[in-house]
Amino acid sequence: MANTGFIRPTLQELIDRVSADINARLPGADSRVRRSILDAITKMDAGAIHGLYGYLDFIARQAFPDSAEKEYLDRWASIWLDVPRKIATKATGPISLTGVNGSAIPLDAILTRADGIQYKTTTSASIASGVATVSVQALVAGASGNAASATPLTFVSPLIGVNATASTGSIAGATDTELDPDLLDRLLARIKQPPHGGSQSDYVQWALSVPGVTRAWCNPLELGAGTVTVRFVMDATYANGIPLSGDVAAVAAYIAPLRPVTAVVTVVAPVAAPLSFTIDLRLADTPAIRAAVEAELRDLILRDADPGGGLLLSRITEAISISTGEQDHALTSPAANVTTAAGQIVTFGSITWV
Repeated sequence: MANTGFIRPTLQELIDRVSADINARLPGADSRVRRSILDAITKMDAGAIHGLYGYLDFIARQAFPDSAEKEYLDRWASIWLDVPRKIATKATGPISLTGVNGSAIPLDAILTRADGIQYKTTTSASIASGVATVSVQALVAGASGNAASATPLTFVSPLIGVNATASTGSIAGATDTELDPDLLDRLLARIKQPPHGGSQSDYVQWALSVPGVTRAWCNPLELGAGTVTVRFVMDATYANGIPLSGDVAAVAAYIAPLRPVTAVVTVVAPVAAPLSFTIDLRLADTPAIRAAVEAELRDLILRDADPGGGLLLSRITEAISISTGEQDHALTSPAANVTTAAGQIVTFGSITWV
């Protein structure tokens, strides 16, 4: 069947059309002569029309949520979603300081990391027994503010009696602004699964509305009649995606005013079940191929893993086989389909190469 849809003309097609029109309207003229006035007019006119076609093509894409871009996608999301786009959040956590007993650490003291990321103290303390612990918050929102334990921070302005370098605990909880593909996924889910006053999909959408939450699951009646259990992960925030207690509390607080009044809702983090692999790359075994295999296995876990579920062995071998550069392999472990207990979720563990 022929394509009956509109096909945008190319620039050359528009040039040919304008040239033919000029020649038809001006007998004896030839607008195809290079560097002639008519040649210049032809190309200027065709170029302007080509730009208009391009703008019309762009506007047409914005008329539908699944092809809308940036601020137009935000506009669609503002119509359908309670949380149009999840904004970036700031990292928080404790730091340990040392110094002379009695020395004060005030609020809003600024510390900097080696890469220039800065933090401010959000609690005050005094050195006792040579040490003190205060809380800090990143000055700039975004996942770049997260820091592993024992990361050194240095005061921008030294404090009297306090050593210039502090050591962090786990500074975490920061998330980046939601990307267009993730926002589109939430938007399409909302359109396809409209609210039903507390249906299973409602709880999933509510959890996904909280910054940092990337995947969520709802298990009705798990703890008995009238109960709802919600689990979620934060793949972009933590290495294994498992949320901390503060994250669980934030999701529970968000869902609480939205749930049906008779529902007993429990929000919990899944229990990580790290999966380790033993793989022999045959015929070709290079660092690049190993990295590609690991990337595919991590992606498989993000796509297929869910609480209480597992991973099919066939899917694991498929993921290895489609890795860039892989030619042949032997998978020693796991040797069968992976299963997990209720509430557990498969996470990436390690790869042993043989």
